[in-house]
Amino acid sequence: MEQNLHRLKGRLEVETEFGTFLGDTRIRLLEAIATQGSISQAAKAVPLSYKAAWDAVDAMNNLADEPLVIRSAGGKHGGGTQLTDYGRRVVALYRALEAEYQAALERLAASMNDGEASSFAQFRQLLKRMSMKTSARNQFAGAIVGLKAGDVDYEVRLKLDDTNELVAVITRESAETLELAMGMEVYALVKSSSVLLLTDREVRTTARNHLWGEVTRIHEGPVNSEVTLALPGGKSVCAVVTHDSIAHLGLALGEQACAVFKASAVILCIQN
Repeated sequence: MEQNLHRLKGRLEVETEFGTFLGDTRIRLLEAIATQGSISQAAKAVPLSYKAAWDAVDAMNNLADEPLVIRSAGGKHGGGTQLTDYGRRVVALYRALEAEYQAALERLAASMNDGEASSFAQFRQLLKRMSMKTSARNQFAGAIVGLKAGDVDYEVRLKLDDTNELVAVITRESAETLELAMGMEVYALVKSSSVLLLTDREVRTTARNHLWGEVTRIHEGPVNSEVTLALPGGKSVCAVVTHDSIAHLGLALGEQACAVFKASAVILCIQN
């Protein structure tokens, strides 16, 4: 009789409402950064495009309690990237958990092979449904440090790190549905198209969110460009602006700029 009709072989993934936070590809990227000391060389080793590699690093840094990757100054090519101590611990923990995860899958597959094939298919479909992704380019995690109730809306303040806070305005109904409370950790989503960029510190706006950072990447497209700002504390924010705006603001790598967006442009999510 043929044995092991259905074999489960998988890689550990740490999921959020926004998709994969840590998975095999991102871990291999982190490992390549540790050995290569360069994001471009690490991207080739995975392989990933240079932009996809930086997008993955930004997403991990934004959602982690501490940065996993930092930019280093100096070196033969004027600088590079390296893992933080926290990043190295995360990689080591992931690999240890991955071994346990595979062992658990082997035990699960053995038990499912004793039943009907339909059970295996239903289980696989369940795993697929449990994964969720979002098109929002900017994803942050933070603890609620301020709740202000209005007649219709709630103002929610999130602490992203020791330097930056984020303000969201949601309906009272949404606040009650999410059961928001002080100290509670929530996720904040902001579409890159909702983010404006400023370079003049004297300019005042009605937008509640002003995040200053350094321009670290400008990815040019046919019509618009994607500009990434590195924030103090290791997080980042991305904006999509026109080529004319980049020229008008004088945006360039290493320059300071401010990401501006309305509190109403922030979508809050919680993890059940």
